[in-house]
Amino acid sequence: MSIGPPLEVPPVYCPVESAIHPRAEMIERRAVEWLDRVHLYQDDTDRRRVIGTNSAEFYARFAPYGPELNVQMAAHWVYWGFVFDDARCDTGPFSAHPERFLTMAGPLQRALEAPSAPIGDDPLVLALQDIGRSFQECATPVQVRRFCDAHRAWLFAVAWQISNQRGGHMPDLATYTAMRLHSAGGAPTLAMLEIANAAEVPGRELDSPAIRALTEMAIIIASWDNDLYSYHRESHQQGTAQNLVNVLAHHEGLSREEAMERAVGLRDRVMRRFLQLREAARPAASHELRLYLTCLGHAIRGNLDWAIKAGRYHGMEFEGMSPGAPDCVDRPSDERTEPLPIGAIAWWWDRLVP
Repeated sequence: MSIGPPLEVPPVYCPVESAIHPRAEMIERRAVEWLDRVHLYQDDTDRRRVIGTNSAEFYARFAPYGPELNVQMAAHWVYWGFVFDDARCDTGPFSAHPERFLTMAGPLQRALEAPSAPIGDDPLVLALQDIGRSFQECATPVQVRRFCDAHRAWLFAVAWQISNQRGGHMPDLATYTAMRLHSAGGAPTLAMLEIANAAEVPGRELDSPAIRALTEMAIIIASWDNDLYSYHRESHQQGTAQNLVNVLAHHEGLSREEAMERAVGLRDRVMRRFLQLREAARPAASHELRLYLTCLGHAIRGNLDWAIKAGRYHGMEFEGMSPGAPDCVDRPSDERTEPLPIGAIAWWWDRLVP
């Protein structure tokens, strides 16, 4: 199959300033030491690839104000998550067999929930248990439970994605958007913000419609951004074809270029609503919630800044092929303010703050 030349990713609307933890380099050095201890790679080449995900930088941009130890522990899970995604979600023996994936994922999830229980010799499971134990040491029970719940939702959504892949099914925009909220791993990644910041957001705030909407918006923006800057990599690998650009091209009869432009327009409209609703939610927010809301913005911007040089998208096998992460601009490409015509998320535009 001919993939075609790389698609140029248009600039995206993101008027959020870049930020990074002042101890990011030390966090990375210690994370590499941890990778060597748990041996989360096959050989030296694989080790370079895992380190090249720049996962410590990734999370140091999400939580630039958190205690160093807590951000360190979160970075370990990001390294683990990329290894797991590559080996057991996008490629490998489970990537086309949802029943095999679920058989593997169930015990894996339980290993996170009971990280001290003996559970075999799978390096990925043992590394996840190590992460689970570290979270129990530096986080509150509520924070750990929230992370475990989000982690379970991610594994379920990946199984859905694998099922689509096996059946050659391209989901429509509404279904894809609803499931992309979990299949990209955004929920556990953002659930770690409370852990990384050592700041538990009261449930009455975190579970309110406005904050749920803001969390979901941050997830979908970052997930769609991932769809944009990883588009050519995924096409080259001929792995999962389920991304926003392909969904739009398939169901709306658009060319690749038209679908890319429309995808950015959708994404920019969500970004605009995110900024509007976040500003409305700030005045009544607790200190912990204010920090969480600030870091949601850093997560969106940090995801873009990280992608510019992440080896995951710019390794040797993709040299000269990927246009990389898009530039950030201060004006949306689509300035309409009405809800997106996507039933799964239209409620984000409701009046959520009194």
